[in-house]
Amino acid sequence: MVHPDSAPLTTTSTVEERDRTFRRVVLRIVPFATLVYVIAWIDRANVGFAKLTTLDDLQWSDAVYGAGAGIFFLGYFFFEVPSNLLLQKIGAPKTIMRIALGWGAATVLMAFITEPWHFYVLRFLQGAFEAGLHPGLILYLTFWLPAHRRAKAVAIFMSASPLAMLVGSPLAGYIMTCTDGVLGIADWQWLFIIEGLPSIALGVLAVFLMTDKPDNAKWLSPVEREHVAHELASESADLSGREHKFSAALRTRTVWILVLTLFCIITGNATLSFYGPSLVEATLTVDFSTLGWIMSGIFVLGWLGMIVNGWLSDRMAEARWHTACAAGAGALGLVLAAIALELGSGIGVIVALAVSAAGTMGAIPVFWSLPPQFMSGTALAAGVALINSIANLAGYAAPQFLGSVKDAAGGYSLGLYVIAGVEFIAVLLILAFIKKDSAVGAPKTEPLNA
Repeated sequence: MVHPDSAPLTTTSTVEERDRTFRRVVLRIVPFATLVYVIAWIDRANVGFAKLTTLDDLQWSDAVYGAGAGIFFLGYFFFEVPSNLLLQKIGAPKTIMRIALGWGAATVLMAFITEPWHFYVLRFLQGAFEAGLHPGLILYLTFWLPAHRRAKAVAIFMSASPLAMLVGSPLAGYIMTCTDGVLGIADWQWLFIIEGLPSIALGVLAVFLMTDKPDNAKWLSPVEREHVAHELASESADLSGREHKFSAALRTRTVWILVLTLFCIITGNATLSFYGPSLVEATLTVDFSTLGWIMSGIFVLGWLGMIVNGWLSDRMAEARWHTACAAGAGALGLVLAAIALELGSGIGVIVALAVSAAGTMGAIPVFWSLPPQFMSGTALAAGVALINSIANLAGYAAPQFLGSVKDAAGGYSLGLYVIAGVEFIAVLLILAFIKKDSAVGAPKTEPLNA
């Protein structure tokens, strides 16, 4: 579809030529952006597998692990906006280089931790560096693609999250199975080294493979650069007269209800990401490679939950009940996992975690159909950023809470019951306070959550 203001530039300019230009742009910038984000997600979540032997080797408690796993999101929270502001000043290639080199180095250094404070500092730095990656890459896409051409590109980019979980789990299991004791280095240390080095390499490659803006793209012809510039200029003209009111989002009660709702859902999601391998291992004796494939299977069902729930939401033009029911399924899965742990049923834990993953991961994308019902324009943009940044602090709270409860109670069941209750609060909030049904179903793009 051609933007209404994107009139032909010359008598020989055609819709096909402009479409061909933007296909070339997408093929040039989106694959690398997606690869960078896949690696980032793998590095973010690999502590879940490293934990399986780190705690014994270093004589740490689950509370130490939970605090360190979660502190990532404090760094993420404080540095997300500053990183994006820096990107606007120095450009995307240098910013992505800084981010990838920083989080890659922090990941490699994780292999040499010996004290809890080492763990806390490096996890905070990982979060601080990675904080600008997601919003930065989204901003980078706006430099190249007008809104009416950006949805598919963002959809491809957003697929990095489930792809990383599908690939990262068996990869981590394989690394830990094959490397323990090699050169006198423990399996968890090899995991951080092997998975951190590609990030450093991507940081170096970013300077050579990324082009800041179309004006600097030598791989586009002058006519192609003109096509891109014209459509972007037309979009800027459309937006220039709109009012910018961040305060409108802050004053909207529904925004804060949505913040709390998403916080409750992400509490369940963070539990799956950081404690999934430990929950399976608690009742099932398998090697790391097998455990990796089990976790991959669980996240396959989570990915299917995203696809099916989003499709149903679109088909029925309704988001409120689809979000609530999916979150309810996520909470139910955690309750079933707690019961299975008490019964010592490994298969039961796997099935329960799969149910929870399908529900929780299925709820998050459809949730993002709710904010546009109450906000628009710049208030919507500000509201979405506010909801996303604050709600992601659940990624800090959930693992720290579960680790502390596990140490105090001697098992995970009590903590899972509480977290399930927190996720179920999301259901109550949606049904009690979000009254207006969605008219569009799942959105074309949505922020990535922990």
